[in-house]
Amino acid sequence: MPRRILITGASSGLGAALAETYAAPGVSLVLSARNLGRLEQVAARCRTAGATVEANRLDVTDREATAAWVKAADAAAPVDLLIANAGISAGTGGGEEPEEQTRDIFAVNLAGVLNTVQPLLPALRTRGRGQIALMASLAGYRGFPGAPAYCASKAAVKVWGESLRGWLAGDGVKVSVICPGYVRTPMTAVNRFPMPFLMDADKAARVIKRGLARNRGRIAFPWPLAVAAWLAGALPDALTDRLTRRLPRKGG
Repeated sequence: MPRRILITGASSGLGAALAETYAAPGVSLVLSARNLGRLEQVAARCRTAGATVEANRLDVTDREATAAWVKAADAAAPVDLLIANAGISAGTGGGEEPEEQTRDIFAVNLAGVLNTVQPLLPALRTRGRGQIALMASLAGYRGFPGAPAYCASKAAVKVWGESLRGWLAGDGVKVSVICPGYVRTPMTAVNRFPMPFLMDADKAARVIKRGLARNRGRIAFPWPLAVAAWLAGALPDALTDRLTRRLPRKGG
C-alpha cells in the first residue's frame, strides 16, 4: 500500500472520497484544492482516521505554483502515488459552449494534469518506482454534443496516460487511467437528466483503490456503462451521430 499519496482536487467529490479511503495510520496525504475551507474539513476527517495530512490551497492551472508544490512534497518524503484528480465540467446545456468555458475546461482538465504530473516524472524515473493515476472519464471514449470540451479534455488525458504507461513501465513507474461513469459529486449534481448507474463517491473511490492496487492500466466502471462507452466509440459515425443527437445537454 502506498504510504505517501498526493491528490489534487481533494476538497470534494472523488478527490475527497479518495483521500478518506486511503486515510489510515502510517499514511501521509498531501492534498490540494482551490477551496481551502472545504479541504481543511476533508483533512480533519483524514487525520481522525489516523493519517498525517498536508492541506494546501492550489490552482493547478498555475504551472509554476503547482510544480513547486509537487517538488516540495516529494523532497520532504518520496511520493508513492500521485492522483491527478482536479477537474471541472460544463457543457452545451445553455444552448452553446462559450469560448472561455472551453478554454477553462482544457486549462484545468488537461493542462492541470500535465502541470501536476510532469514535475514528478524525473524523480519517479530516477527512483525506479511509484505510481501515477490520471482522472479521465468514460466521456473520453467518444465525443458527445452535450459536452464537447469536457469529452475532449478527458480523451486527451486518457490517451496520454495510456501512452505514459507503456513508456514508463521500463523505468518501474506504474500508470493507471481512471475512467468513471456517473458519480454522485457536486460536478454531477447540476445534471438535469437521468444518470444511469449513478454511484456514490465512496464506493467509486474503493473501486479505484482496488484497481490501483492491482496496477490496472484502465480502471473503467461501472462495467455496463464502460461497455456502452466503448461501443459508442467503435460504432460507425453515421449511427452514433443519430444516437447522440438525442442525448441531453450538460449544464454549467
